Amino acid sequence: MTESAYQGDGEEYLPTGDDHVAERFAEISDEDAEARVASLRAGLGDYDLDEEDAALLAAEGDDFFDDEDGDVPPVVAIIGRPNVGKSTLVNRIIGRREAVVEDVPGVTRDRVAYQAEWMGRDFTLVDTGGWEHDAKGIHARVAEQAEIAADIADAVIFVVDAMVGATATDEAVVKMLRRIKKPVYLVANKIDDFNQEAESHALWSLGFGQPYPVSALHGRGTADLLDDLMKKLPEHSAFGGLVPRGGPRRVALIGRPNVGKSSLLNKLAGSERVVVDDFAGTTRDPVDELVELGGRTWRFVDTAGIRRRQHMAHGSDYYASLRTQSALDKAEVAVVLLAVDEVLSEQDVRILQMTIDSGRALVLAFNKWDMLDDERRYYLEREIDRDLAHVEWAPRVNMSAKTGWHKDKLVPALDTALESWDTRIPTGKLNAFLGELVAAHPHPVRGGKQPRILFATQASARPPRFVLFTTGFLDPGYRRFITRRLRETFGFPGTPIEIAMRVREKRSRKK
Repeated sequence: MTESAYQGDGEEYLPTGDDHVAERFAEISDEDAEARVASLRAGLGDYDLDEEDAALLAAEGDDFFDDEDGDVPPVVAIIGRPNVGKSTLVNRIIGRREAVVEDVPGVTRDRVAYQAEWMGRDFTLVDTGGWEHDAKGIHARVAEQAEIAADIADAVIFVVDAMVGATATDEAVVKMLRRIKKPVYLVANKIDDFNQEAESHALWSLGFGQPYPVSALHGRGTADLLDDLMKKLPEHSAFGGLVPRGGPRRVALIGRPNVGKSSLLNKLAGSERVVVDDFAGTTRDPVDELVELGGRTWRFVDTAGIRRRQHMAHGSDYYASLRTQSALDKAEVAVVLLAVDEVLSEQDVRILQMTIDSGRALVLAFNKWDMLDDERRYYLEREIDRDLAHVEWAPRVNMSAKTGWHKDKLVPALDTALESWDTRIPTGKLNAFLGELVAAHPHPVRGGKQPRILFATQASARPPRFVLFTTGFLDPGYRRFITRRLRETFGFPGTPIEIAMRVREKRSRKK
């Protein structure tokens, strides 16, 4: 056993010295691995497991993939002027504090879409906090951002500050909402008690029926709102439509504005373009491109995105985030385009994180590489290694979107990422590997206790998701150590890996 140095919860657990985990794991036969896993499974019988645990273990090894079309959950847009409590309501509905609650002009939003659930139904919330301040046209700016969000939504929650009443900005949003012909739920926010409910009555004049008196801060009235929302919300989004399974693999070509996405798509499609496929059921008819690459057809999803009107150009960052999220929702693998003649921007990092959070396979494409001389390429390689260390597992392609230089290298990178994304590790091999790893590098003792891994299984692929049954909470740094060693042993280039824990206590023995 080697000695280990631990840097704390914020950093990865770092063992010192050499170990022989790889050699020992290689010596374990399939028969021995299966025998070990049978013993570990039997040992779980001593612990309290719930119905979800039992279902997971019963489904172990099942094929989770099918060729049926998948449905996108319905989309709900939350709109309203600044300071009415939109983000507070988002946090209340999703049950956690994720949305930025300082609704002031210029606040940067890392995310605009949030996954939510009510009464067993999944849906997506789109927050419209990313509008831009313009003292001369503030009402129009808010209405424009609301219109962008409403374009992709199946229903709208319109939030008004009941204690202030309808303002000129609210009226501008109302005019837009009357045109879109979608269900609108008017929320009279900041009604903290019954005595204030009379303040909401004045909002009847907006023409959206009875307002919902709500306190987003305290949760008052939100259950009634969501109950009624579920009654009119469709089972599946008209905006996302069906996510096609089977057939050509689905690729999202994403990146910040003006990084070269259109140039690359045009070069890829060009004379090799086989067909333009208009998807039914989408609000603005996003177009999927079927492109011939490497002798095979690939589907570049939602490459046209939402066809933004010219007057909406002001909300470019917000619009780009919506388009990126939409493409990721329908894709299997994302090609993130980065420009090598500019420094890595905050928006680049956000887009990379959106891709990882979405669980899609990932390929990094560095545009304009052909314009660099050898010396600059040498130093840039090292800058990339440093700045993108958190996605060092993603295949890289150095190319030119304008000329198509090295575009043929995209296909091997896509194949590598998708193969990893689809990978399933047999339960016997997974537990044999973890057994050797933990034997060599046990979890540090915390408060006199040392958590142990009782059993591991891969709950699903696309991306690979692993569940560890443990006797205690594993430090984040130790989980990152396990992830790194999983990659070293099994590969997984081009796909994020998710590791979840289920801490279980030993079943009490009756005397």
